[in-house]
Amino acid sequence: MPTLQEKAESFAALHRQPSAFIIPNPWDIGTARALAKMGFKALATTSAGFAFSVGHRDDTVSRQATLAHLRDISGATDLPVSADLGNGFGDSPEVVAETIRLAGSTGVCGGSIEDFTGAEADPIYGMELAIERIRAAVAAARRLPFRFTLTARCENYLHGRSDLKDTIERLQRYQEAGADVLYAPGLTSRQDIAAVVGSVDRPVNVLAGLQGDVLTLAVLSQLGVKRVSIGSALSRAALGAFVSAAQEMAAYGTFAFSRSALSSRDANALFGP
Repeated sequence: MPTLQEKAESFAALHRQPSAFIIPNPWDIGTARALAKMGFKALATTSAGFAFSVGHRDDTVSRQATLAHLRDISGATDLPVSADLGNGFGDSPEVVAETIRLAGSTGVCGGSIEDFTGAEADPIYGMELAIERIRAAVAAARRLPFRFTLTARCENYLHGRSDLKDTIERLQRYQEAGADVLYAPGLTSRQDIAAVVGSVDRPVNVLAGLQGDVLTLAVLSQLGVKRVSIGSALSRAALGAFVSAAQEMAAYGTFAFSRSALSSRDANALFGP
């Protein structure tokens, strides 16, 4: 079992590779172990996927429950894990810093802080407060006894603010505040992604699987992206199959869905030695 410092160093090194890597998002211990067995090099939690798995909407799970979840995922495999920490569970820089400190005790070796306020009527923190929050997160990360990779997220595009200029400015300011990785989920066009990558000198994470251009890992690598995550897409894919199967049973009393189900043999193989 590698030490946390060793996992943290290997995670940071993945961002220095010439090409992008995929960091998939499990939502429980089983999916984390399955993804590890499939050969991925790192994992990231998904706040939405975890929330759905415990019967909640996204952004409604407590910090305490999230920290327990981080311990479960980081302890499930030998892989480095980056934590989806939402907006840090509070508005103030002090709360954000405390969230990073607490996350650092769970076994994760990185995490993200976003600039979404939690209120759709006014979804994005003002620039100066957003920067202070990232600065506080970075300071807290640097006080941890291992190399914590801090990702700063600009949430404009997920909340109806398709403003590339403001998005780039925010990411540049978050870079200046010390963020290690930059992330603007919701970008879908090659042109916008290339513009973001070309405007900063930190590794850029892109959220794959959204509507727009069908951007493969190879294409994203060519654009200069270093990390590709999928957010809650895997959990929603599983939920989609579950809902479709349940609707078939409820509406028709049939069980055709079972033909595409993973066999018991293959499912057991995912969790065996």
